[in-house]
Amino acid sequence: MPRFSVIVPAYKVQAYLHECLESVLEQSYPDLELIAVDDCSPDACGAIIDEFAARDARVLPVHLPENVGLGRARNAGLERATGDYLIFLDSDDSLTPDALHAIADRLKETGEPDVLVYDYARTYWSGEAVRNQASAQLTEEGPAPFRLDERPGLLRLLMVVWNKAYRREFVERADLTFPPGYYEDTPWTYPALMSAETIATLDRVCVHYRQRRHGSILGTSSRKHFDVFEQYDRVFAHVDAHPELDRWRPVLFRRMIDHFSTVFVKRGRLPRAARAEFLRKARAHYRRYRVPGAPAGLRTRLRHTLVGLGTHRTYRLLSFLSRTRKRVVRLTTGLLRAARGAALQFHYRVQLRLPLRADRAVFSSYWGRGHGCNPGALESAFRTFAPHVRTEWIAHLEHHHTIPASTRRLRPGTAGYWTALARSKYLVNNVNFDRRLVKRPGQIMIQTQHGTPLKRMGLDLQDRPAAARGTDFAELLRSADKWDYCLSANRHSTLVWERVFPSSYTTLEYGLPRNDVFQQATSADVTRLRESLGIPRGAIAVLYAPTYRDYRRTQLGSLDLERVLRRLGPRFVVLTRAHHAYGAPLTDCADGRLIDVSGHPSVEALCLASDALVTDYSSLMFDYAVLDRPIVVHADDWEAYEAARGTYFDLRAFPPGAVARGEDELIDVFATGHWRGSRSSQLRAAFRERFCPYDDGRAGERVVRRVVLGETAGLPPFLPFDERHPVPSAAAALRRVPGSAPPEGTLSAAPLATVPAPGGAVPLTETL
Repeated sequence: MPRFSVIVPAYKVQAYLHECLESVLEQSYPDLELIAVDDCSPDACGAIIDEFAARDARVLPVHLPENVGLGRARNAGLERATGDYLIFLDSDDSLTPDALHAIADRLKETGEPDVLVYDYARTYWSGEAVRNQASAQLTEEGPAPFRLDERPGLLRLLMVVWNKAYRREFVERADLTFPPGYYEDTPWTYPALMSAETIATLDRVCVHYRQRRHGSILGTSSRKHFDVFEQYDRVFAHVDAHPELDRWRPVLFRRMIDHFSTVFVKRGRLPRAARAEFLRKARAHYRRYRVPGAPAGLRTRLRHTLVGLGTHRTYRLLSFLSRTRKRVVRLTTGLLRAARGAALQFHYRVQLRLPLRADRAVFSSYWGRGHGCNPGALESAFRTFAPHVRTEWIAHLEHHHTIPASTRRLRPGTAGYWTALARSKYLVNNVNFDRRLVKRPGQIMIQTQHGTPLKRMGLDLQDRPAAARGTDFAELLRSADKWDYCLSANRHSTLVWERVFPSSYTTLEYGLPRNDVFQQATSADVTRLRESLGIPRGAIAVLYAPTYRDYRRTQLGSLDLERVLRRLGPRFVVLTRAHHAYGAPLTDCADGRLIDVSGHPSVEALCLASDALVTDYSSLMFDYAVLDRPIVVHADDWEAYEAARGTYFDLRAFPPGAVARGEDELIDVFATGHWRGSRSSQLRAAFRERFCPYDDGRAGERVVRRVVLGETAGLPPFLPFDERHPVPSAAAALRRVPGSAPPEGTLSAAPLATVPAPGGAVPLTETL
């Protein structure tokens, strides 16, 4: 008897059926049967199902002699199911990798509940994936399993059958089956949740819910949408047959009227001639099932009142008035915004005529993000070495908490913002300021950049349309003309910046201020940072920080982090850091050993907290090399990245450590110890010598002394590598104590040779 019976009805989905069935059969949890039901589909669905059945014995093909609809096709699969748990999957959707493994683990953790509810993400033709907005209801905090009375918020979720796993014995005992017609999920899901003795949740995306441009059943204009009335009749008939469920009538009534309203207002669902009739039937159901005093918000009460009246013209009139109001609000908002912008520009022009303030410096980073990167480190150096200069930081309100208390906080687009740009002597940024900024005589602009360039930048993107994306290169050069100084970490950077941003600025080859902390931090700082991130003592923390892909619409890569962690074993923890341009986590998994740190304000702090870096082509590798800690390059798409973005050298030929060309190679690098072996150390040493010659912890001080204090001689000399002492990683510090046992309550420090390596010989690239 298999653990799972996955039931997939198929009708006119030949374009998506391969992906759906493969998503089930390729699950890392193999104990399943896949019941694929061909609902007499006129396309190739039946043949596709037979092909899968021929190559995998777990596939049970079912061919129906006539088309019976989605509900009855599911019933046909249900009759043949033998698994402990039933999972329904629509044939144009797919399971996410390792979904069944996560479901099985959660079922075991929660004592085999009747129903397990998990999450989904809507996926679009563009490649975009958007997680369910009500996912907060799936929190795993609190007791589990539970009854619906304890978590009634689950009824706010989409009432579909495919985001749940059902214990087969429970389904048989409750005599659950699917009715014919549209909205067949409704009279299944409500009774299932209300009748279940035990329910649990899994806070993980397990289903990708495809949003088709055309062809979905519910997006088709038809009188079959009237089936929704019979489906709710069945729900209330179930309640009538089970008096103990009477307490759910108010909730069911509200959900029913909300559902009717949705069907009515959704453009294209109802034929125009049937809309008035639909509203009349909705009014009849309103009066039949209304529960007096059912609590609801103001907007809900208004909508319910309109349904209760059942007047089509009134509903249409109010809908028209609502749309008109929204248009008026948008127009008024636009006019007010334009007037405010004009007033601010007038204010800016006035400020430009007032004297410069020689004791003011304004900083910003990454288009209004928080205090950090080179501008953040330089702002701290200003306060230390030029305390007479008052500093101000420009950031959006949500990032203000990252700004030091002694630094004035400014919001972009405010009067204070324009005043600061007009009258501050020093302007510091790692990108360009507002293009409307007028560079005044006497103002000094410092362009800090934000790393050492591996990928092509500036004018070198003119022949890279995927990366340039309509960049105004003339404006880019006008911005560079405002720079007085440009910071550089090494000779490679200097040569690139002066070629791709040609102008009359002075290059300061002093190292990058953001890397100063790597020489200044202490082991106590590392311990504190690891505790704040929830890294267990004794664990090996790997920072995974991939760069942005210009050639991809979505940024989720091919690396299965959950699988990597499983192969590496319990000693490892992965900190996942998405590129700031992506704006979403790299994984939806809530595993305690997979920690999303994309929103952390300081990437330098994450570097200090970690024991190793895994990246692809991110400039973070140049900074991490300053720490002299292991770096592994995951270069699985080098050719595509090079073709789309372009690079200044072949990273595979001159890497900062071991290079893996795929997921199994990456696992092997850690399993065999190559990640911190002698050859990796040699590669890193050569990389540091070329790209980190000036990062000795005093870059910020040199910049302030040169630019603000006017010192050209007597600047701090550069320390040679053998005199630099970057703070060691926690793992390195633990290894320095031979024979010591890990503290009580920490992870075992077993040798890495115990990590199982993937089967077969896996080549490694570790040559220069």
